[in-house]
Amino acid sequence: MANADLSLFDVIAEPNRRRILDLLLERERPVGELVEALSVGQPAVSKHLRVLREAGLVESRTSAQRRLYHVRAEPLQSIDNWLAPFRAQWSARLDDLERHLDSVPDD
Repeated sequence: MANADLSLFDVIAEPNRRRILDLLLERERPVGELVEALSVGQPAVSKHLRVLREAGLVESRTSAQRRLYHVRAEPLQSIDNWLAPFRAQWSARLDDLERHLDSVPDD
């Protein structure tokens, strides 16, 4: 499957890519820091960054001799929109559970 064919769900399904997004959410980082944090090789991290970049989830900027990567949350808005009805359902079920627990007499 070519990277251009990957959906956002496909892209973030990979655990190392999610971890990279988590790390970049904290602050922008160079590849070397990501390699250290993930304990995987630099070629693998670079490949994951390429997939994330092609999906629009990360961008990079050059600072002196380093390339710094940062997360772009905007593309995740479509996933958040897709999840909204599920969140509403979960919230309603949790409200039902809370009402049930409130109605159970304490022993």
